[in-house]
Amino acid sequence: MTTGAASFWNSGAVPLIEPEFLSSIIASASDIALVVSEQGIILSVVLESHSESFGNLKHWEGRPLVEFLTSESIPKFESSHREFLAGKVPKKALELNHSDNAVWQYPVRYTFHRFGHENAALLLGRDLRPIAETQQQLVQAQIALEQGYEARREFDARYRVLLANCTDATLFISVQSGRVIDANAVAAKLLNVSTDALIGSSFAQYFSDRSSSELTESLMNATLSEEAGHVRLRTTRGRSSLVAEPTVFRAGGQRILYCRLLSNAATTAIPDSAAADALALFRSGSDAMLFMSPKGVITAVNESFLDQVGAAHQSDVVGRSFGDFLSRGQIDLGVLIDQPQRNVQMRVYSTKLVNDLGSQVSVEISASRLEHHDTPAIGCVIRDVSRVELARSAPTPGQVPSEPSRNVMELVGSASLKDIVAETTDVVEKMCIETAVELTNNNRVAAAEMLGLSRQSLYVKLRKYGLLSKSG
Repeated sequence: MTTGAASFWNSGAVPLIEPEFLSSIIASASDIALVVSEQGIILSVVLESHSESFGNLKHWEGRPLVEFLTSESIPKFESSHREFLAGKVPKKALELNHSDNAVWQYPVRYTFHRFGHENAALLLGRDLRPIAETQQQLVQAQIALEQGYEARREFDARYRVLLANCTDATLFISVQSGRVIDANAVAAKLLNVSTDALIGSSFAQYFSDRSSSELTESLMNATLSEEAGHVRLRTTRGRSSLVAEPTVFRAGGQRILYCRLLSNAATTAIPDSAAADALALFRSGSDAMLFMSPKGVITAVNESFLDQVGAAHQSDVVGRSFGDFLSRGQIDLGVLIDQPQRNVQMRVYSTKLVNDLGSQVSVEISASRLEHHDTPAIGCVIRDVSRVELARSAPTPGQVPSEPSRNVMELVGSASLKDIVAETTDVVEKMCIETAVELTNNNRVAAAEMLGLSRQSLYVKLRKYGLLSKSG
């Protein structure tokens, strides 16, 4: 379409355009231009000079255009080309997908223009790949957004079901405002209000002798306690005593208190002095103590254990495998796990404790299986025996020989020294092998490593003492 000054174009004022200039004008007016003959043969390919994304398309010239179109684009081109040959220039742009030896594909929007004689058509095209990429990004963003909404709805449904079916009085309180964000029906019943009235109200208004800021501060201080902190409260309605057990977390850029409310009947229990004493012994006992799961993962330790392994905080050891701190690693851990599970208790097991710096301490460990927990656990008491070993290795003058020593002395005179030593060595060696095989539950690889022998040497000694069939 031209402006009202159409005479300018028709009066011959516009000079004829030279071929070399015409191609540059066409290239600037489009990303790709094709001159197609009446038979659909590509006569010329002109590319925009600054576009390198199409590559070299000189091999298109002299070949049918349909060879470089995808299957769904061929009928669209043939239909529009027939209309063009019939004298009807398509008014709408035609979008075609090109394919070159299936190496790459790209969409192009073409417009038809008459060009010279013999029904040749000039196709001026715009590369649609940037638009297609943008559309693809928008589609992916929309899919991700819908997936996020769906996950949010699913999470909200789970949260609502969990909150409605929770038997504990549960509330969520904003630390900043002190107001109840959400609560279940059990909490509303405990405070003698409806659920709708409870949500959005100030949490402090249901309790006496505490302002909103004081109550929030008390709950926050309770969350900082190493043990399970709690706050005792008295309601304004009914004057009943309640205990709040708070936990603080951050969500949506604000801190929120999750509170469980326990009634006086649920909190009044007969004090167990033995349990309190046991807890005090665990905390301040001189012997190292720890609890671990049936898989050997440490769940709790006392200060003495931290001293033995040179750890600064409980977080440095809790959650790690106890085998990380044993000299024989998984072999020692396997014995400490297997024996208590089979025999409830293992009284003494000698090994060495290793810290992260590589130093070792000789210890004796007793382990017990704990069955009163909902989750099974194994408790270990670890005693440092390095000083005892030093004392044993340096006997005092005039010390009375032990019973095994006296038995050996009684053989003197009845047999040669060589026979006495050989017999004593065989007895001790057999006892050690039997003990190692029993502790490792007949795991010969672990027993050989525990004794410092190769597997082949262990088999030789098992056969020597007639223990091969017994252990197998």
